[in-house]
Formats: sequence, structure tokens, C-alpha cells
Amino acid sequence: MKRTVMQKLIAWKQSPDRKPLLIQGARQVGKTWLMRTFGKENFGNVVYLSMDQNPRLRMVFGQDFDINRMVEALQIESQSQIDENTLLIFDEIQEIPLAIQSLKYFQERRPELPILAAGSLLGVALHSGISFPVGKIQLLDLYPLSFLEFLDATGNEDLAGLIRSADFAMIKVFRDKYISLLKQYFFLGGMPEIVQDFVKNRDYDRARKAQKDLLRLYEYDFSKHVSGVFSERLRLVYGSIPAQLGQENKKFIFGHLRSGARSKEFEDAIQWLADCGLAVRVPRVRKPGLPLSGYADPAAFKLFLNDVGLLSAMCDLDARTLLEGSRVFEEFKGCLTEQFVLTQFVSELNLKPFYFAEERSSMEIDFLVQLEGNVIPVEVKAAENLRARSLKVYSEKYQPAYAIRTSLSDYRAEDWLINLPLYAISCLKSVIR
Repeated sequence: MKRTVMQKLIAWKQSPDRKPLLIQGARQVGKTWLMRTFGKENFGNVVYLSMDQNPRLRMVFGQDFDINRMVEALQIESQSQIDENTLLIFDEIQEIPLAIQSLKYFQERRPELPILAAGSLLGVALHSGISFPVGKIQLLDLYPLSFLEFLDATGNEDLAGLIRSADFAMIKVFRDKYISLLKQYFFLGGMPEIVQDFVKNRDYDRARKAQKDLLRLYEYDFSKHVSGVFSERLRLVYGSIPAQLGQENKKFIFGHLRSGARSKEFEDAIQWLADCGLAVRVPRVRKPGLPLSGYADPAAFKLFLNDVGLLSAMCDLDARTLLEGSRVFEEFKGCLTEQFVLTQFVSELNLKPFYFAEERSSMEIDFLVQLEGNVIPVEVKAAENLRARSLKVYSEKYQPAYAIRTSLSDYRAEDWLINLPLYAISCLKSVIR
């Protein structure tokens, strides 16, 4: 399995200003595999320590922050020498919040030690009252496999290579293959274990069961790590995401959670889900200016899941619906298609998306992204529907340097917009020059 983020880890290792690196991401996005594979390929020695259900480690980090004492204890625990040539891995670090705090002292007192840490529920630690080591660590977000990584993982490296090279003439030749694989991705999503198992067994029912099991595991985490009232709020928010996205207006409506629900009751739950990598919040901007974050309206946002396959599982869409014809791209008012584009922005393109809507107007742009000093409007179209009235009105009013429509149609650059195929949305940076 290839992960694009591996290059970031190599750059981190080579950096003269290296700090402990904390990898954030939801359960089963591949954090453990990534760290162990990176260590095996780039270090002579690797010490892997999981904080989950290890009482000795809890005692090591619970006494004080004497780093030399800690290193000695970790050497005894791992039965291995720890020095500057050893990659020290702390997995499931959220289980011992003081271990997160200790990263500050590792950076200050033993900066030569390369340390990777990862947590699938870091939102738990962030809300537990510990002192987070701001400025003393580096952060790296890990997401499910992007569509390009999915192509690599399913033996379609050549098709992935065409997209990476933005060879639109050749991409058009293999259009049918891309659409077929895109439908697969809509069903399977990018959770590495699920994709690998499908490559081995070619069983859609088995993949769907694994997705349902993972969703149940997430709900189990809600009950395990937070109090009863807050756990119920997490369930309400998380379970409502498909219905919220299935609305004509995809703005998150608190009143849809339960009668009389107010934002102040559920804001912490939404932040918790975002901190844990289970949801992605997309704010509305009042004006398409730079920086986009400066014009964000905190009271208006869309809420997406972290994976299109999990969204299709929560919607109970079966394989036939997803794989036959082009219905998948239009189901639930195109919410699966928007979810797909959102995940490619954050996982493959490393972009923070917003959306735009004017007061007292029906004009809405699905996504705005900030790229190369430009605000880029992106309209997402299901199937081959090429009507883009909102994008046309937006372009006439705000005169963007680039306007993007993404659909199943082939690439073409027109006077006022560029059409990017959905399966080639990761070419966005290549066409913005």
C-alpha cells in the first residue's frame, strides 16, 4: 500500500528542526501501519509502544517529566536501546494524556530523539484538561485513502499515474475505467483494511459488514470515553449527518437533531467529532475574500463524514444501486458526490474547503478553496449535469481568476470556467497556474 503522506514523514526525519510528530486521524485510517512501515524503511531500530491497556506505561508517564528516567524505563519496557538512531513510536497516545504533555519535555531535553505519536481519539485528550504542548510538537493529519491512493491499492497504478501527470487526453481515453473505479470507491471508501480485504476477496457484502462494524465501534467509543449526556449528543450529531447532507440546503440545522435543540448544546459535540477525525466541518463565508478564514461565519456550516464509503454505509445504499448506471452520483441530492470531493480536498490536495451562500439569495457555491493567492469556486455536479447557474452568477459578480465545475464530463477549459472530471479532481492544482 502506498500513502502519499509517507513523503512528509521522510521530510520530517531529514529536517534539522525536527520536533516530536503527532499523527491525528480516526480509527482504522492506517496510522499504525504508516508509522511502523516508515520506521522499518528509514531507521535501523524501531521501538513501538502502545498506550492502550498498558498499566506500566501509565505509571511511567504518571510520576514526573524526568525525561532521562522515562527513557530508561522505556528501554526496560521495550528491551531495546533508545538513542538518536531509534524511532520511538507512541501509539494510541490519547489513552495516557500525560504522555501527550510529555512530548514538550522530550523536545526540550532530548531533541535528538525522533518520536512519532498517534491517536485515534485525540479529541478525548484535548477535552480532558491537559496542557497541550503547543509549539513543541508538529501535527500531521491522516485521512482515509484518497481516490488516487485507492487506485494504487487496487492495482491501477497506471491510471493513477495519468491523473498525477494531468494527461487529460489519455485520461479521456480511459474514461469508462475511471468511472467504474469511482463507483467502487463510492461504495468502499478509503479505509485501508476494508480496501485491502476487498482486493483479496472481491466481496461487497463483506466490505459493507466491515463498514457497519466500524461505525458501531465509533459509537462504542462515544460511550467509553465521555459521559452519558455528551455521548448521546455525539450520537445525535453523528447519526444526523447523512440526513443533513441529503437536504436541498446542506447547512447543518440544529433543529433537525431534536425538537428545540440549540447550537450551544451541541457545539462541543461537533468539535469533539472534528477533533477525533470523524467529521469535517465546512464553514460558510460571507464574502469570497482572502483569507477565506477571515470571512467565515461560525454559525453556518456543513458537516461531512471523513469517508464516502462510510456515508454510503450509513445511508444503507446497496452495491447494485451504487455500481449500476450513474444513479450513485445523483442519490440523496448528490450528497455522496459532494462528500467525495470534500475528502479529496482534505486528503489529496491538503486544502481547507469553505462554501459560499448569500443572504436572501438562492445562489450557493458548493466549495470555495484558497489556492495560489486566488479564491477558487468549485461547483459539484452529479453525473453529466452541466448546468451551473449559481457558478455563472457568482463568476459574473465576483470575476474569479478561475472557476471550476466538476462532473462526469471530460476536461475542457472554456472562457469562464474549467470542467474537471470528478475522478480527476486532484488535478486542481495542475490547472491553476
